[in-house]
Amino acid sequence: MHEQTPMRVHVITGGFPPGAAAGHDMDYARLRLLELVYEQPHVRATVANDYTDLARWLPESHLLLTYVAGPYPTDAQDELLRQWLAAGGRWFALHGTSGGKAVRVGETPRPRTMVKMRHHGTLGSFFLNHPPLRTFRVTVTDQTHVLTQDLPASFEVIDELYLIELQEPSTCQVLLTTELDHDPSPPGFGFVYDQDTTLLPDGKTRVLGYTRTVGKGGVAYIALGHCHALSPTMRPPLVDASVDLPGSALQRFRGAWETAPFARLLLNGIAWGLAGER
Repeated sequence: MHEQTPMRVHVITGGFPPGAAAGHDMDYARLRLLELVYEQPHVRATVANDYTDLARWLPESHLLLTYVAGPYPTDAQDELLRQWLAAGGRWFALHGTSGGKAVRVGETPRPRTMVKMRHHGTLGSFFLNHPPLRTFRVTVTDQTHVLTQDLPASFEVIDELYLIELQEPSTCQVLLTTELDHDPSPPGFGFVYDQDTTLLPDGKTRVLGYTRTVGKGGVAYIALGHCHALSPTMRPPLVDASVDLPGSALQRFRGAWETAPFARLLLNGIAWGLAGER
């Protein structure tokens, strides 16, 4: 009997420094993503904490699935990623993947600013900042795309509202947006930047999800998905007044992960990734 060759998904979940949570519950995110991959027939997963061994796993992979807070590909790894995408690979990127390297502004550890790097051009977006944890409404701008199938026209989440700058807007098919006309972050919170370049031309809409074609392959990015598990030594995060959650839910925060729309986005994203040409 001929055995079907399994497809491979390479999953990267991790913070910086290597092995750190970096303000997220990486174990939870890793487990959830691997559970979803495991549900797919004829699929096998490889797992890493960062992009260090990308050259080992990526060439034979159909889908790269990333949920990171700090790790980013070097220029050489990004070149490998671009070649893989051009040949038909697909990259489903979540949440902090649009971030990466942060540097100090001045002599003190804070504030910091994000550094735009080569991999942001490959991904198609660059993270500037996010205000404190808040409740907001996500609008599905295209319900016909495979990533948004079976989603409602809009849905509400409690999450970090990422402010992301599209790198080549003409190459991106926007799927998810929200409205926020200004960054309400209090002084000293988050990352600093010279200009808010994340607003669309109407002055109020911000992109939270998109796809873009790269050669025979493509990228899908979803900004949603913050989760954390606070240790006794960690301070609770700053929370906007719109958030109505008990303290226990903020200590072990799951946010969008516990909503049906985000679960559907994850399943749709994996299906989209496995439907590539490789």
